[in-house]
Amino acid sequence: MTPLDTPGTATGPRTGRPPRRRVGTGSRRGVPLPLLLPGVLALVFLLLPLLALLVRAPWRGLPDQLTSAEVWQALQLSLVSATAATAVSIVLGVPLAWLLARTEFPGRGLVRALVTLPLVLPPVVGGVALLLALGRNGVIGRWLDAWFGITLPFTTTGVVIAEAFVAMPFLVISVEGTLRAADPRYEEAATTLGASRFTAFRRVTLPLIAPGIAAGAVLAWARALGEFGATITFAGNFPGRTQTMPLAVYLALQNDPEAAISLSLVLLTVSIAVLAALRDRWMTPS
Repeated sequence: MTPLDTPGTATGPRTGRPPRRRVGTGSRRGVPLPLLLPGVLALVFLLLPLLALLVRAPWRGLPDQLTSAEVWQALQLSLVSATAATAVSIVLGVPLAWLLARTEFPGRGLVRALVTLPLVLPPVVGGVALLLALGRNGVIGRWLDAWFGITLPFTTTGVVIAEAFVAMPFLVISVEGTLRAADPRYEEAATTLGASRFTAFRRVTLPLIAPGIAAGAVLAWARALGEFGATITFAGNFPGRTQTMPLAVYLALQNDPEAAISLSLVLLTVSIAVLAALRDRWMTPS
């Protein structure tokens, strides 16, 4: 009997395969206190406000709060405008992501930085920028008003524009990352077989990047649903026309704190639903 045939060796007595290691078992042994304490404090810091929202929620009066006409108007407007903003982000953002991932042109890095600028730009500043661009006296808005009689600020369309402005970068980043991970040789093979680049994109690339588009769309929709600063600056806060759920929460917090808590619970539920929708992409270990 050779040493490799003896029981208990590294290869095992029968299969000859190396023993499996349990992933993560070593990380649970001897956690350093300088890492454990800040980690626990960070967890408490992030969860405590949410727990306080649940504890202080007026559960008994919640049905009455959520069935009021004002709440349903704000909720309906939020859902419709966020969905419309997501559709705009998909129609415009997917081609932009393809250009950033698949083409070379001067200043591409600068364009990518500008595309992601709304992610770090204060939303109120974004609203002011939209007013200067699309307002009645804006760079483009004055011509829209003079030539077509179109006024965008303080309208439901203005809500959609403000939400799309802050939400589209989430979709562009997600789709661009998926495109960079996808093998471009499939597109090249389709073009060598006679397909145009647009046909290759439509028949080959889109099915490959569909999960990235779906994840980016969910993120964009959630960001649009929770948008506040750019919306109130560019579209105002008119009930039934531009008052979305975040704006309704802000207004209710000044007059009826219990109603503000109830509305916040609705947005919290939607956020949890978004995380559940993305669990297979980001919350499942590879």
